[in-house]
Amino acid sequence: MRRGFFYTIFSISILSLASCTATKFVPEGAYLLDEVKVHTNNKDIKPSSLRPYIRQNPNTKWFSLVKTQLYIYNLSGRDSTRWYNKFFRRIGDAPVVYSEADAQRSQEELTKALQNMGYMGATVKHVTEVKKKKIKLDYEINAGRPYTVRSLNYAISDPQIAEQIQKDSARTLLKEGMLFDVTQLDAERQRITDNLLSNGYFKFNKDYISYTADTVRDAYLVDLTMHLQRYKSHQTDEPKNHPLYQINKISFIADYDVLQSSALSSININDSVHYNGFPIYYKDKLYLRPKVLTDNLRFASGELYDEKAVQRTYTNFGRLPALKYTNIRFVETQVGDTTKLNCYVMLTKSKHKSVAFEVEGTNSAGDLGAAASVSFQHRNLFKGSETFMMKFRGAYEAITGLQGDYRNNNYLEYGVETSVNFPNFLFPFLSSDFKRKIRATTELGLQYNYQVRPEFSRTIASASWSYKWIQRQRIQHRIDLIDISYLYLPWISETFRQDYEDKGQGDIFDYNYKNRLIVRMGYSYNYNSMGSSLVNNTITTNSYSIRANIESAGNLLYLFSRATGLRKNSDGEYAILNIPYAQYVKGDFDFAKNIRIDYRNSLAFHIGVGVAVPYGNAKTIPFEKQYFAGGANSVRGWTVRNLGPGTFAGDGNFLNQSGDIKLDASIEYRSKLFWKLQGAMFVDAGNIWTIRSYENQPGGVFKFNEFYKQIAVAYGLGVRLDLDFFVLRFDGGMKAINPVYKSGKDRYPITHPDFSRDFAFHFAVGYPF
Repeated sequence: MRRGFFYTIFSISILSLASCTATKFVPEGAYLLDEVKVHTNNKDIKPSSLRPYIRQNPNTKWFSLVKTQLYIYNLSGRDSTRWYNKFFRRIGDAPVVYSEADAQRSQEELTKALQNMGYMGATVKHVTEVKKKKIKLDYEINAGRPYTVRSLNYAISDPQIAEQIQKDSARTLLKEGMLFDVTQLDAERQRITDNLLSNGYFKFNKDYISYTADTVRDAYLVDLTMHLQRYKSHQTDEPKNHPLYQINKISFIADYDVLQSSALSSININDSVHYNGFPIYYKDKLYLRPKVLTDNLRFASGELYDEKAVQRTYTNFGRLPALKYTNIRFVETQVGDTTKLNCYVMLTKSKHKSVAFEVEGTNSAGDLGAAASVSFQHRNLFKGSETFMMKFRGAYEAITGLQGDYRNNNYLEYGVETSVNFPNFLFPFLSSDFKRKIRATTELGLQYNYQVRPEFSRTIASASWSYKWIQRQRIQHRIDLIDISYLYLPWISETFRQDYEDKGQGDIFDYNYKNRLIVRMGYSYNYNSMGSSLVNNTITTNSYSIRANIESAGNLLYLFSRATGLRKNSDGEYAILNIPYAQYVKGDFDFAKNIRIDYRNSLAFHIGVGVAVPYGNAKTIPFEKQYFAGGANSVRGWTVRNLGPGTFAGDGNFLNQSGDIKLDASIEYRSKLFWKLQGAMFVDAGNIWTIRSYENQPGGVFKFNEFYKQIAVAYGLGVRLDLDFFVLRFDGGMKAINPVYKSGKDRYPITHPDFSRDFAFHFAVGYPF
């Protein structure tokens, strides 16, 4: 009772102190701008849409609750020359002192914005409320009755353009009955301009399009007319119809230096070659095959100029690692009575060869280690912008918590991998047009990895053939045409073997720790509504992403085994060259959504589900394909691989804490703090389960009438260091609901927290979702 009373008094004192210090540096006669609100009398006008027009806003709040940076600034003293005062002022925010001039300007900007939305008679007034040295500011909006478009007419004196606009009229943004919205009118100008630029009108711009609006007295109706001016190359020229432009000659300049003069005559070239009618100019040596250049063009001689085709060409050349920059220039020329464009595709070569060294620290469930790698990359292996990569990697980790007599407590890993990435779709029997349209890349890869653990040693060798391509800058596809992995275990500790077999898990042990062949196929789909609009890892608007993946293994081998009458081995499995193979199907789905509250705060949601089912030639899922819970990207109240399956409490062996079914869900409030620091408050939920019941995983099997009772819940705080190119993340999670227990205070640690028992710290790179 006394403790609760003390905490109450302490909290009141802190709040009172914060209230007093908030106005510490507000001059006499001035006021701290404490709050700004926008009120409208029209539900169709959202106050949030008008916030950008307000010129003065109060000091920002962490998590939309506390003006922490203002209080940090006010920790400084009056003497601004002292270093600690400079420090507090640098990382804090000076108080926002109310400005009547800014309020008046905001009022005018809001009025203009409403008028542009069609509310011509809208009025805005600002009202202030003063309390001590703080002021609250309200903008009260009376929108009035909006103006609507009664009739829509076109005055276009250029017959060819009039015909083109008519053909595209189904996509118009204007219609009778719409609000007289200036933003929509300007968007229609831009839409028509984009359409004309894609149909030969190289010199057209939206300034040729204008509107006249006649209002009907006392009726709030507008008669709208769109006008299109005729073309003038100079102000004194007679107006004429807008010229159509055709592509004439297309030339490639392969060694363009962006630091030199942009004049064509000054480009340093000394040799050329002609390929299918295309002249290709270069210096000393042509580093790309001519066919690579022509295949990435999306326009041709004799065609009308098409701005979209030009942009697709930029995109295609931008995908080639052998190139650093691409510049497409058009020069007007007159051929007879026809206006044409000579095109110069100017390319700047990238650095083709590079060597990189990487050193990293690792943390696997609290076991610390280090890894190092060296890689070589060639970005133009066969003069077709193919990327060759070879990487050597080594890792060491000290393993703790092992129970039993093992000969060492270390984890060692050695590996080499190599791949070749082709910037086109390599597959027989496909037409060249299809390959150019899909814009896929083909990757062939080989990997070899050798691992030595206290429990066993393992070799993994794999080969893969996959395709990747991007659709409309938002959708990414990946097809794993074939992925072959061979798992070879030359040595297993007797202590490890006996530990499994003593627990009645001989079958599971034999399956996961025997030589195994995995031949799989898969497809993954990724959609991000933001596309490439991410600014310094920061979401600038509402967005969402979808990720789906499906893969299967062993089906073709199983059909082959059955068709050829292959005999099963002593374990009841089919084997190829005495190597049994895995057979399963696995599917994952992941959805994440980000809601932007304001420029400093956002709310993020995430849900992920996954199911892996063994069948046919398999009794269980290969360990590498199983799910685990806990860790920096899962339920953060648990360390990695330390949650589940189901109500299983764990036995010190992380190999037992894996499953065939996964459920993850999170909600996270993100807020910019100061400098490059961001904060987060989060709640996570989820768990994993097995499809079959295993003796060494009691309580781990999935049951429809019980799984929802076995969902673990955690909460916590996080700090993120945004370094533009990547984000360093530090999260601290606490258990809230522990599914190991069915009832009592142990099941609900949120009401009886124990920091040493319930806290988990995580360090990671990037956001959790």
